[in-house]
Amino acid sequence: MTTRALTRLALLTATAALAGGAGCGDRRASAAAGRTPVPFPPSGGRMVANQPLGPLPGVGDIAPVANPLGSDGTVLEEGRKLFVQFNCSGCHGGRAGGGMGPSLRDPDWRYGSSPDRIFNSIAQGRGQGMPAWGARLPEQQIWLLTAYVSSLRTPAEPEAPR
Repeated sequence: MTTRALTRLALLTATAALAGGAGCGDRRASAAAGRTPVPFPPSGGRMVANQPLGPLPGVGDIAPVANPLGSDGTVLEEGRKLFVQFNCSGCHGGRAGGGMGPSLRDPDWRYGSSPDRIFNSIAQGRGQGMPAWGARLPEQQIWLLTAYVSSLRTPAEPEAPR
């Protein structure tokens, strides 16, 4: 056999051993312990065994609530100032059109675009990189940011962030 064929055979044997024998017992033990087994290989490409999963924030975790501050011009301008002050454009891009974080101007949002869902995304964060600001910002500031983000792509939008 050639070196290339031996290498391929060794890789196939190792993969079969990981997917078959050793992995099955680990999956059963994970299920018995109340943990969700991680599929092999995980999407990141490296093996993660027995990693417990917790609740994920998202749609359905709070009852729908209207913004208590409303959406008048003063509220929107205060929200815009906070958006700039906290450098939200650093992730959400110039004019909040998307960058490392998603666009806030798109009509379709993964976690919902209603005020209560935006508030929840800011306060609790999201698993794809949005930090949780609820422990750092007072609720009123989060509602101001929510009002501003809700105004994006509408005629009520104050001057767009840079």
